[in-house]
Amino acid sequence: MTPWGSLRERDVHAVEDMDRPDCDLRRLNRSYARFPVVNSLLSGWRTTYRKRFVPLLRVRESAEVLDIGCGGGDVARSLARWALRDGFSLRVTAIDPDERAYEFARTSPSVEGVRYRQAHSSELVSEGRRYDIVLSNHMLHHLDDAQLAGVLSDSELLTSGVALHNDLKRSNLSYALFLAGFWPLGLGSFICGDGLVSIRRSYTRAELEELAPEGWRVQDNGPWHNLVVYEATKNQGKVP
Repeated sequence: MTPWGSLRERDVHAVEDMDRPDCDLRRLNRSYARFPVVNSLLSGWRTTYRKRFVPLLRVRESAEVLDIGCGGGDVARSLARWALRDGFSLRVTAIDPDERAYEFARTSPSVEGVRYRQAHSSELVSEGRRYDIVLSNHMLHHLDDAQLAGVLSDSELLTSGVALHNDLKRSNLSYALFLAGFWPLGLGSFICGDGLVSIRRSYTRAELEELAPEGWRVQDNGPWHNLVVYEATKNQGKVP
């Protein structure tokens, strides 16, 4: 089956090179270093910050945030920097179970309010942690259906406000445009090849709507992403 044909269904068997334990560490770190370019162009976090974070910060001036599966930590750092520039304070805990991601993030230039942990979301649930905003970026496609259900369940328990899971939207057009536009970033890194695998592994909106538990909704987040949203204040009567 060709990559194009595989887009009809989610390719759960495809593996990103970055996820292989024996992948080239230099290429891996170059990939982490180039994630800010990819995310600034595609992921829409600047818009999400304005729509979701700023209204809360105008009321409270500070907020506790959890970034699940943070990779190199660039989204956490961007959010904290934007808040600082606007006169607010975000205290962001960015977690990833992969030691390589944690080490890259930990040794990156520090940003006020951001700290990193090598951990799964379930560990923070066990510790009784709570956050105003729980988020992830480009993580859901790494999961199988059972793991996805686990992360969404953890998110419900971890947030006292909102959970925002941003992930790629699978389509022939997104696959073709990513290949055409991002191949230069793939030189010496895993960005291009793994990005194409990520799209093949990602969910359509309809698939996420079928999998999302009660209380969650799926929104378009620009042309290339789905945003899976849970608002705790609208689900206060729900028994965990």
